[in-house]
Order: sequence, then C-alpha cells, then structure tokens
Amino acid sequence: MAGAFPAPSLLAQVLPSQDEPTFRSETNLVLVPALVRDGSGHAVYGLQAKDFILEDNGVAQFVRLEDESDSEPLSIVVAIQIGRTAHREFPRIHGLKSMLRPILEEPQTEIALVEFDSGIQLARDFTSEGARIDQALDKIESGNGGAAILDVVQYSVNLLNKLPGERRRVLLLVSETRDHGSRWAKINDVVTLIGNSNTTVYSLVFSAALGDVIDPYRSGDQDVDAGPGGGAALLLMAQAAMKKNIPKAIASQTGGEYAQFETHNSFDNRMLDFTNHLHSRYMLSFEPKNPQPGLHRIRVRLAEPGDRAVLARGSYWASTRPQ
Repeated sequence: MAGAFPAPSLLAQVLPSQDEPTFRSETNLVLVPALVRDGSGHAVYGLQAKDFILEDNGVAQFVRLEDESDSEPLSIVVAIQIGRTAHREFPRIHGLKSMLRPILEEPQTEIALVEFDSGIQLARDFTSEGARIDQALDKIESGNGGAAILDVVQYSVNLLNKLPGERRRVLLLVSETRDHGSRWAKINDVVTLIGNSNTTVYSLVFSAALGDVIDPYRSGDQDVDAGPGGGAALLLMAQAAMKKNIPKAIASQTGGEYAQFETHNSFDNRMLDFTNHLHSRYMLSFEPKNPQPGLHRIRVRLAEPGDRAVLARGSYWASTRPQ
C-alpha cells in the first residue's frame, strides 16, 4: 500500500502502523467540515444545505448537511515542537494548559499530547483528565536540533485514525513553518494521508516569514485552477505548497486554520479562536459518482456570500473506482 514505509528503529516503539486509510467505494461518502465567517471574522450560524455550493473537480455536487451536536465525541492531538529554537516559545505558550481545560470539560472529549524534535514522543495518550495533560505539559523540555513536522503530522493523523469512526478528529500543531529532519514521512504520503482522513488541522506557527502572515488563514495557491480532471496538477500544487510551508498547506487542505503568534497574548488569542471554532463548523457531505483515482479538489462557497467567506476542506483522495 502506498505510504507504508518502515520507521527507523529508534521510533519503532512510539510510531503506530503506517497503514493508511483508503477511500472505499462501498462507503462513497466524503465529509467536508466548513467554517463560515463574516467580514469581522466571526462564525456564522443558521445556514442550511441549500446555502452551500460544493464542487468536486469543478463538478457541482448534491450537498447534505449532517446533524451535528456540541456533545459529539471529540478527539484532539496537540503536537508541540520542542526542537531547534522552540524553547524560546515555551513562555509564550504557557497558557496552553488553561486553554485546554475548558475543552476537556466538555462531554466525550479527549486529548493526547505529542512532542517532537527530530524524533517523536507520545507525552500523554488520549485522556479526558486535565490534570494528566497539565503534568505532561509541565515536563516539556527543550529538544535537539530537529523539527520533523512531516513525521509528526503523519504520526498524529494515524493516531487519530485508529479511533472509532464516529469521533471528530482534530490536530493542533504548534511549530515553525519548515520541516527539519523528517526521516520516514514523505510529502506524497502526507498529502495522501490527510486527503483520506477526516482530520481537521489547526496550525499555530512561530517565526513565520512575512509572506505567510499576509493571509493568516489560507494560501492564495488554493484558488489556482488545476484544470479539468487535474488530479496530477493538484498533487503537484499540494507538494509545492508543502515545501513552502507545511503547517499552512495542511491546514488549508483539511479546512482548518493557520495563524502566526509572536507574543504570549497573540498565542492566547489564537487559542481562543481555536476553542471557539471547534463546534462552529458545518459538517457537509456528498457522494461522488465514479470518482477518478487520485487527489480531488473540493471547492465550497455560498450561494449568496455577501461579506461571508467559507473555510472548508480543500481536497480528498479517491483511491479506488466504484465496482
């Protein structure tokens, strides 16, 4: 199976199986979380399926709006970079503990904590006990000179994919923008994996380049036309975006959010956005008919946008043809 690469021996005990989920024609359903914001950046509520237009590789689809509830089971992996210069950011992210506690107080919510430099450590497996997360965060120390972002994204998404299917899956990635030292995950594998997964990725980055700050939520590359049936072109675009800024590209592909922080206050504000938007998304779905294998582009917009904009999953991976 594509993407099944052996992990280095030092990681063997902490890395889950690299078998990837596949898009199966028997359950021909694609879920598309979508956040709608007004001109001030506030979440918009009360929309119906008819208010959305969703295209799969440029072809309009019949959209359903899945029933969502604030009590829906939620699993979050918090992946924190500790390598390279990340230790300088520890005072700025000190408020993470207090930000996560209200999330854990919600029913059926669990959090796992992962830390990474050139390697990966599962600091705390999934738990609903805030004290356990606090203890793990208190023990975080500076790591080595690596920042294996590709490795930790693949590790974290695989961790989430092992959970029961009815749970919502979220990855909160706190890191810099470029990979340094990933050893077992390749860009193609990560693009495929997140295209197969229903995980939403939120990226909070430090030391971002000026060009990354202009639009803190989404890259303009996403609006480039991949052409008719442009699966190969779309894959190349995804690869190029990953090379520029992995956290931004992944957030865009999954319909998550991307933001930079430079101070303690800005980190806290970004985390407030994260917690406020956890239950603010519409869960759209559609059933593609005879999808071509490969990466598909999803485009979601409003029938009557006004000053409102949609932040939604940008792609999915179809690996088999219907029988």
